[in-house]
Amino acid sequence: MSISDPNHLSFTQSFLCSAFAACFAEFCTIPLDTAKVRLQLQKKGGSVGIDDAGNGIGIASPKYKGLLGTVKTIAREEGVFALWKGIVPGLHRQCLYGGLRIALYDPVKIFLVGTAFVGEVPLFHMILAALLTGALAITIANPTDLVKVRLQAEGQLPSGVPKRYSGAMDAYSTILRQEGLGALWTGLGPNIARNAIINAAELASYDQVKQTILKIPGFTDNAFTHLLAGSGAGLFAVFIGSPVDVVKSRMMGDSSYKNTFDCFLKTLFNEGFFAFYKGFLPNFGRVGAWNVVMFLTLEQAKNVFRG
Repeated sequence: MSISDPNHLSFTQSFLCSAFAACFAEFCTIPLDTAKVRLQLQKKGGSVGIDDAGNGIGIASPKYKGLLGTVKTIAREEGVFALWKGIVPGLHRQCLYGGLRIALYDPVKIFLVGTAFVGEVPLFHMILAALLTGALAITIANPTDLVKVRLQAEGQLPSGVPKRYSGAMDAYSTILRQEGLGALWTGLGPNIARNAIINAAELASYDQVKQTILKIPGFTDNAFTHLLAGSGAGLFAVFIGSPVDVVKSRMMGDSSYKNTFDCFLKTLFNEGFFAFYKGFLPNFGRVGAWNVVMFLTLEQAKNVFRG
């Protein structure tokens, strides 16, 4: 059944299903997310090459090239497990953010249309409900997102430079001690924008695509339908959310930017508009795969509770 199905679970059941599905999808796809973050943090043109005499010899080619190339480079230089760097705060994030944004979606949607409403919920109300729940959930979960990005960005440090953090809990405490409590909400503005938009794109489009597919003769509410709807939700989410996703990653991974607007302008003027779609294919590979795994798992988990 779709997320908008009237046969609702309790909030607690829905939260458990959502948190489990989001965490499972995160574990399966975080190597692609690590590759995406590295590509987004990579500045245009790579670094300057140096000859034996110490003279500059031009611009070196970018270190990371494409999804598979980035995955191979990280695995070769840092080990396979580096691809899962950030998994602990990633699971923290999905438990909070994934659980809340999905579990709250139906109650907020019902509140917006009214409990007496009968029929298919209008697309506008789906989008508004998802925007609200995405913004609320990421406001709570922002520290976990920050730590995940910081840990994923560790491989960007020059050779020989010690790592800033030994793990997720050390990152939380170090950021709190050195930068203050407010630093855990660094990048909150673009993060709210990104996650509210992507949440709306994912949940509302999944609802809409699934409803459309089920109207086609021969299609039923089964795993294949969930796969198609999840893929459509992932594609739409990446296309809409990629610019704010790039700004968010750079704000969290690089402290040189003054604010969100400064990051946006520097990226635009220094690298051009298409820099906002840097890592688009790995981002789609990540978000598309994440949505397919999450929605398939979510539907099955809800069926378990429904008996």
